[in-house]
Amino acid sequence: MAHHASAKKRIRTNARRRKINRTRMSRIRTFVRRVEEALASGNHETAREALRVAEAELRRGVNKGVLQLGTVSRRVSRLNARVRALA
Repeated sequence: MAHHASAKKRIRTNARRRKINRTRMSRIRTFVRRVEEALASGNHETAREALRVAEAELRRGVNKGVLQLGTVSRRVSRLNARVRALA
């Protein structure tokens, strides 16, 4: 248990940030899932549009500090390759 005021504040801050980060990650996963579903259905146009939106959301995750740049680059690259292969 924290005994100093600064440590108590850090616990409160971490709880707030965790909630925000979890919401942000959930949102990112939703957009990526939409791309996966479009790929599964075989619809190239829908997959391309979903990828465009998902990429923006993933990059926003990097800016907000939820994901690392390399991770996002790898995910976008793999999704993009699958969308291109669908065409």
